[in-house]
Amino acid sequence: MSRQPPQPSALQETTLSSEGVFEGRFLRVWRDTVRLPDGAQAQREYIKHSGAVMVIPLLDNGRVLMERQWRTPMRRVMIEFPAGKLDPGESWMACAARELREETGYSAAQWAYIGGINNAISYSDEVIHLAFARGLRPGSAQLDAHEFLEVFEAEPAQLLEWVRSGVVTDVKTVIGSFWLDKLLGDQWPLAWRSADATD
Repeated sequence: MSRQPPQPSALQETTLSSEGVFEGRFLRVWRDTVRLPDGAQAQREYIKHSGAVMVIPLLDNGRVLMERQWRTPMRRVMIEFPAGKLDPGESWMACAARELREETGYSAAQWAYIGGINNAISYSDEVIHLAFARGLRPGSAQLDAHEFLEVFEAEPAQLLEWVRSGVVTDVKTVIGSFWLDKLLGDQWPLAWRSADATD
């Protein structure tokens, strides 16, 4: 059974041409010329992205592991869960384990996949895969060159208050916070798998 609702054909746009406008180290900008449902033509500009993973790390003390990091587009420090970009051909779990280890030093014994979110559908095809991690073991972080962040622990209730009050506005972290609340309330159970399991 399909998880997607039927796609109304009356709303579909047809791509007539597509061209790359900009290609950087992190993203690519494309411009498509499309035929609209009424027959007119228009241009659509959007970002192609390789995708990413966000981890909600559950500590044994009941808190979650979080990060503070400067985000240039926002011109301020943002509070987020650990996350990072998928490498070509990389699975969500391999990326999640790598990013958790590199950014926080922790490794996880178990993982639970939540699903993918499209965080900016009007201008990007990016998919961010969300996952929980538990059975955390500390280690040494391995930050990339020129990467600066602070790792800290937060109470789930405090995190929800930060979301409510607008302190936390990062969309993936907001969604992760609501998932965390549902998980802790035994409302949305998840299937856990060992870190040693094959993808």
